[in-house]
Amino acid sequence: MADILDGRDSGTITRAAIRLRAGGLVAFPTETVYGLGANALDARAVANVYAVKNRPRFDPLIVHVADAAAVADYATGIDGRARRLIERFWPGPLTLVLPKRPAIPDIVTAGLDTVAVRQPAHPVALDLLRAVQLPIAAPSANPFGYVSPTTAAHVQDTLGHALDEILNGGPCSVGVESTVLALDGPRAVLLRPGGVTLEQLESVIGKTDTPSSSGDSARPDPRSPGTLPSHYAPRVPLILLQPGQAVPRPAKGDQVGLLTFAPRAEASGYSVMEHLSANGDLIEAAANLFAVLRRLDTQNLQRVFVEPVPETGLGRAIMDRLRRAAARV
Repeated sequence: MADILDGRDSGTITRAAIRLRAGGLVAFPTETVYGLGANALDARAVANVYAVKNRPRFDPLIVHVADAAAVADYATGIDGRARRLIERFWPGPLTLVLPKRPAIPDIVTAGLDTVAVRQPAHPVALDLLRAVQLPIAAPSANPFGYVSPTTAAHVQDTLGHALDEILNGGPCSVGVESTVLALDGPRAVLLRPGGVTLEQLESVIGKTDTPSSSGDSARPDPRSPGTLPSHYAPRVPLILLQPGQAVPRPAKGDQVGLLTFAPRAEASGYSVMEHLSANGDLIEAAANLFAVLRRLDTQNLQRVFVEPVPETGLGRAIMDRLRRAAARV
C-alpha cells in the first residue's frame, strides 16, 4: 500500500520524479482532481496506467506539461485561438486538443492524431513537472468509471495498492475535471465541460460549438476522456430529478438518500441528506461534488435522489458529471 506523502516536501518531489523517470506510477494533486501519473513518453509506463485503472484503450489520456512553451514539443496547430486561451487560462483547468507530434506514443492518444494537453495550476503538480522534466500522462487516480478522487485518501482507498507514491496536496479546489476544448479544426468544440466555463471560453475566442448544438450530445467523442454515457458513478444508484420536479418521499423502511444543491429544510424521511453548497454557490458545489458522492456510497443506501443545479457556468460541468453518474449502460 502506497503511503500518502507530503507533496510540499522537496525531497518527496525529487523521489517522485525519480519514480516517474524509471517508469513508475505517482498519484499527485491538481486543482481539478488527483491524477494518476506516468511518463507520457514511456509507452510501457502508460500501459500500466490503463491496466491499474482497468481503463479501455480507446479512452485517451491528458498530457500535463510544466509550462506553455512545452506544448510545441508535443503538439502542432498552436494558432491564435490556442495562444489566447493559454495566456488567459493557463496554468488552470483547461485542456486543449491539438494535432499531435510523433514524440507522444499512440497509446497516450488512443491511436488518434490529436493530443489533449494542459498545464495544471496546483503547486505540487507544477513542482513535480519541473522536477521530472518530462510530460506526465495522467487520468484521474481512481478505477475507471468510478467517482473521481479529490483527496489523497480517496486515491489510497481505491488504488493505493498499485501505486509507487501518493503526493498529498490537500483537497482539490475546483473539484471537477478540466474543460476539454478541441482546436484541431476550424471550429472550436467543447468536448467536456469543466473548470473553465463555456462563457469564459467564448469571452476569449467567440462562438464555441458544443455537442448539444451539433446534435451529438449522446455520442462519445474519442478525442476526450470522460465522454462515455456512464462515468464518474458511485455504486449506489442515482436518480437525477428534472428541474422543478418535486422531491419524492421515500416509502417507510426504505434506505434512500437525498442530494440537493443547497440545504432543504422541508425535505424529510430520508436516511441520509447531503447538499453540495451551504448557500447555493456553484463553485462550492463543484468542489464538493465528488467527495459528497463518495460519502453517499458508504451509507448502504438503496438509491439516492439527486436535485439538479442551475445549468450555467460551472453548473454545466456539475450536471454533466451527474448525468453520467446516474446513467446505467
